[in-house]
Amino acid sequence: MKIAILSSAALLALASAAGAQTAPLNFEDAAYVTCREAHAMPPDPRRQLAIFLAENSARHRGVVIPDDERGGQLALLVRGGCTLAPDAYLFTVIDRAVQAEKDKLPKRQ
Repeated sequence: MKIAILSSAALLALASAAGAQTAPLNFEDAAYVTCREAHAMPPDPRRQLAIFLAENSARHRGVVIPDDERGGQLALLVRGGCTLAPDAYLFTVIDRAVQAEKDKLPKRQ
């Protein structure tokens, strides 16, 4: 019985620690967040992190991420990539999605 209570407490502590994660404030930290770690984040910080990384990748590739269907298509590619490789770095998945859709995105001016 004590083991069950202790393991429940440990699981609760892990869940609250994962829920307390926030988006990194600089690229050096943000680039090394895995899809699994991002998935454990609350929705708003996870969204902020993904947008930050997508804008960085788009700037490097000379394109802009639009707020229309093309941006949604990019998000679906990232979601699929993270589903297939949850231990991949989120930035890598986002950058590859931007690279794959680069011809369909507006050029940076």
